[in-house]
Amino acid sequence: MGEFNRINSSSIKNALTLRYDSTQKTFLPKLTWKDFIEKSVTEPAVNIEKTIRNTIKKNFNNSKIKVAVALSGGIDSTLILSLLRKTCPRLDIDAISVKFADSIDESVQAAKIAERFEANHHVIYIENYLKELPKALSIIKLPFWDLHWYYVVKKTKSLSKILISGDGGDELFGGYTFRYKKFLSLIKPDFSPTEKVKIYLKCHERDWVPDQEDLFGKKAHFSWNEIYDNLRPYFDNQLPPIAQVFLADFNGKLLYNWTPLNRKIHKHFGVQSISPILSNELISYATHLPYKLKYDSTRDIGKILLRKILRKYVSDSMISRTKQGFSVNTANLLNSHGRELCDYYLSDARIIKEGWIKQDWIKKHLKKLGKEPDVRYVNKFLGLLAFEIWFRLFVTREIKPTTTL
Repeated sequence: MGEFNRINSSSIKNALTLRYDSTQKTFLPKLTWKDFIEKSVTEPAVNIEKTIRNTIKKNFNNSKIKVAVALSGGIDSTLILSLLRKTCPRLDIDAISVKFADSIDESVQAAKIAERFEANHHVIYIENYLKELPKALSIIKLPFWDLHWYYVVKKTKSLSKILISGDGGDELFGGYTFRYKKFLSLIKPDFSPTEKVKIYLKCHERDWVPDQEDLFGKKAHFSWNEIYDNLRPYFDNQLPPIAQVFLADFNGKLLYNWTPLNRKIHKHFGVQSISPILSNELISYATHLPYKLKYDSTRDIGKILLRKILRKYVSDSMISRTKQGFSVNTANLLNSHGRELCDYYLSDARIIKEGWIKQDWIKKHLKKLGKEPDVRYVNKFLGLLAFEIWFRLFVTREIKPTTTL
């Protein structure tokens, strides 16, 4: 079994409950509550734009370089493309968008933005999102299914050696408005840190299911208290509630899913990744910004400063209010491909035989899924499918990375 002779149970429980693994190495600094204390600022929008453009200048001082941009059509990627074009007017830019079968098509909006900034637009159409899951898992070596970035970087390799993205905009500038609104509406002034953690998890209901503890077998030793302990430091401090959410979000999927996993994908394809929003200088500046400059609870609008900068370059009609960002409709994915794959791989699952997952839970909910496609259980089954494929790749070694689903 090689390097996976001993499976880290905490890693598996985190992946299937939080959708990130806080046991792995981080490539961004893990922040503390003191990093999110407000500081007074002058001309924050000017400073943010200047910092992003300086990062671009450092990396693209040669106009002959060809660069690819991941373009979802959202605020972050549109802002990066606009500032890239503003800073490097003669740069050859390829914009890459993703179109998933039976999902919201963001590529139409992205095409307009690409044209506005004179970028060559490429749309990756993904009919079966899970088809190359074994290959993607062989690269990241962790059991995660949501790997759209694999397709983006794979396409980038045919166009450029450099990929620039808008990663970090949500975490640093207040992009998760649906989460903030729900969290602030459910907490009370006298809540303990643990009670706040439970509310925070309610704002991530797509990551876990109501009977989560019944999902795991004896080998996992699952306990909600272990999950609470992991998150409690973010809510046991002097920050106001909204800032505690900012802190928890930064130290969540960004730190322990997207950044380390994407780094492995970039390395595999030989692509250099640049994320101007995640420069050390901008992280240090943005985390201390006044909270009202990130999220307006009255209007339920986030990323206020990024919107302000972007309005200099595009009209309001081109700025999306709702958050998507390379999103696949998981219910439709399950109906088109996932259900058949789950039936095939989970009916005789190695993760059940080895005591990680309970067979009764699989049988019960797989049967229900055909009648009531609850998105929370849909997502959970996609996670379990990834765990099973990962297990057969690295533990039992029954399948190869070249296997297609």
